[in-house]
Amino acid sequence: MVKAILRLPAVKAESGASRSTIYLRIQQGLWPKPVRLGPRSVGWPASEVAAINIARIAGMTDDEIRNLVIKLEAARKTAANAL
Repeated sequence: MVKAILRLPAVKAESGASRSTIYLRIQQGLWPKPVRLGPRSVGWPASEVAAINIARIAGMTDDEIRNLVIKLEAARKTAANAL
């Protein structure tokens, strides 16, 4: 269950990555895609940001992180379908 959605400044602070790095990692499949909050705003579930940070700290490879991102995004869809 998502408790909070973080906007970009909070994601940057939590991850230590810049805006361009976050969006590059999204393109590379190393960071989950943002969720749309409105016509001009996006954010990331705090639980997903935490999961990626834990994976990086644990020393997971890029391939392992890509698999994690796939699982996180699939869990989003599963949760949405359960509503």
